[in-house]
Amino acid sequence: MRPIASPAILDESALLDACLAGSRLAQKQLYERFSGKMMAVCMRYAQTTFEAEDVLQEGFVTVFRNLPGFRRECPLEFWIRRIMVNAALRQHRRNAPLVAVSEGEYPETLADEEFTLANYGYEELLTMIQDLAPRYRMVFNLFAIEGYSHKEIGELMQISEGTSKSQYARARVILKNKLERLDAHRHNGTFSR
Repeated sequence: MRPIASPAILDESALLDACLAGSRLAQKQLYERFSGKMMAVCMRYAQTTFEAEDVLQEGFVTVFRNLPGFRRECPLEFWIRRIMVNAALRQHRRNAPLVAVSEGEYPETLADEEFTLANYGYEELLTMIQDLAPRYRMVFNLFAIEGYSHKEIGELMQISEGTSKSQYARARVILKNKLERLDAHRHNGTFSR
């Protein structure tokens, strides 16, 4: 058996081979290569950093457990991202009975005009997304960011397609209202959620 090259110089395919051969250094490099991006994914789904870290940890346990089954038909990052989204969905399902969506707190209609996010910082947007009710946050992320259809979201979250559409529309209205308040407060010099 020939020695495995240092993980610092391995391309993705060689890194996968080294991980599958049991190299702890390669496994560490795989984690370090993708953990930052995946933490950003987890933060969008979680309400707190602590919750996002739990999802990230659960996701990487799943990655390493299922790595032998990865068929290399898609980019590794895409495969890991799907695992993180599924870990976030599992976390949501565990917590769902504890958190009800209050229908009275949120607007029912969505204005037809589009709004842009280009003028806002990542942290501002992340905070606004994290402040959404858990189901709204999940649906918004799955549809607007991950690109799932409402039918797929319904299946993943065990809700109807119509419920997914409705919750996405409500999430957009809430975010739009928060952005309008942020803009108004920027002009006045203060902001409160």
